[in-house]
Amino acid sequence: MKSIHRHVGQLLLVGFEGQTIPTELCALAREWDLGGVVLFARNIDAPEQVAELTFEIQELAHDLPLWVGIDQEGGRVARLRAPFTEWPPMAALGRLDDPALTRRFAAALADELTAVGVSLDFTPVLDLFSESADPVIGDRALSSDPDTVGRLGRIIIEELRHGGVAACAKHFPGHGEVLVDSHQELPLVEHSPDRLRAKEISPFRSAIATEVAAVMTAHVLYPALDREYPATLSSAIVDNLLRRELGHDGLIITDDLDMGAISGTSRSVEQAAVQALVAGCDTVLVCGESMTQHASTLEAIIHAVEGDELDSRRVEDAWARIRRVKAQYLAGKRPHRPLSGGALRARLGTSAHHALAEEMSRGHETSPTA
Repeated sequence: MKSIHRHVGQLLLVGFEGQTIPTELCALAREWDLGGVVLFARNIDAPEQVAELTFEIQELAHDLPLWVGIDQEGGRVARLRAPFTEWPPMAALGRLDDPALTRRFAAALADELTAVGVSLDFTPVLDLFSESADPVIGDRALSSDPDTVGRLGRIIIEELRHGGVAACAKHFPGHGEVLVDSHQELPLVEHSPDRLRAKEISPFRSAIATEVAAVMTAHVLYPALDREYPATLSSAIVDNLLRRELGHDGLIITDDLDMGAISGTSRSVEQAAVQALVAGCDTVLVCGESMTQHASTLEAIIHAVEGDELDSRRVEDAWARIRRVKAQYLAGKRPHRPLSGGALRARLGTSAHHALAEEMSRGHETSPTA
């Protein structure tokens, strides 16, 4: 039990306030061996500041380096803005359907991320575009065609890996058909299991075949798969479908548990974190700024193990997977002085990257098509 307390923080990625590390986050990392952080626009100023911040974050590590995660997709979901390259939305790549162009984009993206110490990118979006759905996905989707999404998504995953960045495919088992925004409330998708397997889940099969580092779950209710729990909290979807049926052996990461689809229900973030781990997730995201909530989430996990609500073997299995994936992507990457000045700026927003973004923008229209 002492070992569980010492390392339970590895199961958690957290958000924080400001452009420097809060004192409370340092204390949290010291006590709980934190798994990593997620950066948002609120944490970002200049490239030099981001590089210094990620360096200081890695100095908080105990036995394992921390993930530094970010949503850097392109288009409207991109935390790093100019002087970083501002990429068109992924719908542009889907419309052009050019594997070589997609590969060059992902390589350039990885180069800019690693220049400032980011190791985990919550991309590619493998949801399918739907004309009638809530625009929360919209042009973030590569296409409405599962084969196109799977093929291009696989290239992005491979090139990010080659560039030293772990990709996280999202949002399993498919977020594109929802009619409401899961940031605000819990969406419902009423497709049959056969339809989900044939279309929405198909791109994730491609990602799993290419050994994607992580898959992110959707805060969406799929009654045909589980009438009671949204995907993030459903053992039928996380463990039975994603882990066992599809054979995903990488990390399973929740979407942010602070989102309205979860926090707006009767269950607390702490309860949701425990239930997600019970369902088979390995890592939970709590991206708000409250260090008190982060600590209470970790305490809830400990209490769940002590009370036999959460099997300690489930925690140990998650640890083993986290260690293995971190060894693949973060081995030997102990803190070293970050790039700065000209050496850093030479990696960001280069003329070649801008030309690539312009080439991609030719495929940008309001909606992706099959």
